[in-house]
Amino acid sequence: MAKVIAVAVPKGGVGKTTTAVNLAASLAAFEKRTLLVDTDILGACSLSLGFTREKVQGGLFQVFNFSHSISQVIHRTEIPFLDFVPANVYTAQHEDRFYRLAENRTILKNSLRAVLPHYDYIILDCPPMLRGLTTNALTSADSLLIPVKAGHFSLDAVDRLMKYLEWIHEVANARLELEGVLLTMHEPNTKVSDITERELRLRFRKHVLKTIIPKNTHLVEASFYGKPGLLFNATSKGTLAYLQLAREILDRAEPRVNAETQQHTGT
Repeated sequence: MAKVIAVAVPKGGVGKTTTAVNLAASLAAFEKRTLLVDTDILGACSLSLGFTREKVQGGLFQVFNFSHSISQVIHRTEIPFLDFVPANVYTAQHEDRFYRLAENRTILKNSLRAVLPHYDYIILDCPPMLRGLTTNALTSADSLLIPVKAGHFSLDAVDRLMKYLEWIHEVANARLELEGVLLTMHEPNTKVSDITERELRLRFRKHVLKTIIPKNTHLVEASFYGKPGLLFNATSKGTLAYLQLAREILDRAEPRVNAETQQHTGT
C-alpha cells in the first residue's frame, strides 16, 4: 500500500516542484514503485518531465470531472518505476472549473484509492496556496514535506502552513503527519541561510531533515530539457542530494513498516 506524501508550502520559488519531481525520480531509482501527481494548474511537473501538451492524454482535470478514473490518466515516464499524472489544465475556463470542483476536498482522496495498492509511494506536488487543491492533497496524504528556501518570507509561509495543518487535522485528516522540513536552494556560509536554518531547528527540531538541497544550476537546467536531475546529470550535487533525501525518507519509513508487519503477523 502506497505512502502518500504531499509536497506543499504557500510560497512560490522555494523549489517545491523541483523537490516533488526529483524526490519521485530518486525513489524510483531505489526501485520503489512511485506515482507523481501534479495538483498545480501551472503544470510545472509536466514540463520538468518532458510532457508537452501534445503528449498528455488526460489528467487530473478529467479525474475531478469524473470523466476518467485516475488509472486512465497515468503516464509512463523515461524512468522505470516512475509514473505520472499531469494536471492537464490549459484554459481559463478549465482553471475556473478545476478550482470549483476542488472545493470538494475528498475528490483526490477517493480517486487515489484505486491505485494505492499498485505503488509504494505517491508524491503530490501542490500549488503555492492553501485552499482548494492543496486542501485536497493534504486530505489525501499520509505525510507533509515542506521545502523551505532561506529567507524571512519562507519562514512566515511555514508558520502559515503549520497553522493550516492544525485545521486539516481537526476537520479532514487526523492521521496526517509531518514528513519533515527540507532546506532547499541552500547557499552555505551566508547570513540569511544561517539564520533560516537556526530558526527552523529552534521551531521544528526533529522535523528538520538531515538532507540539505544545495543551490544547483544543473537542477534548473534539467527542467528546461524536460528531465529530472537523474537523467540530466546523475552526478551533480543537486541530483545526489535528492537521492540522499529519498534514502533518508526510506530509512525513516523502515521502523514504521516493520512495526506494521509485526502487528499484522502477530509477532
